[in-house]
Amino acid sequence: MRGTGGEGICGNIRKSLMLVVVGNPNPKLPSQLLLSRGIASKLFVGGLSFYTTEDSLSEAFSQFGQVVGAKIVMDRVSDRSKGFGFVTFASKEEADRAVTEMNGKILNGRTVFVDYAKAKPSFSEALPIARPPPEQLHNK
Repeated sequence: MRGTGGEGICGNIRKSLMLVVVGNPNPKLPSQLLLSRGIASKLFVGGLSFYTTEDSLSEAFSQFGQVVGAKIVMDRVSDRSKGFGFVTFASKEEADRAVTEMNGKILNGRTVFVDYAKAKPSFSEALPIARPPPEQLHNK
């Protein structure tokens, strides 16, 4: 949705860039800006140990380039790792190297599987197709 005064996506990107260039003591781009511009590459990491933390995951993958973010997916009920997560790199080249080097390697005592993350389905793809109850189908 658009607001007044240059709001919206372009306004938000412009504000983020101004923050990075002018007033941000940390010169790295915000991860959201990187993702929205298609600069970052997100990897899926499966087979993680329950003892792997987001910090240790980030550290293990940082040898291949700048890690923008590392996220381990947690079970809401047990508050334990589901055994997989995501690592986001600042460039595709760094992500390519990480996939090549880390796929099938041991991390915290477990063999991890690394591949490119698949895009989330859009809202319309995620909704089921509406159909009438079965008895109405047979009565026609």
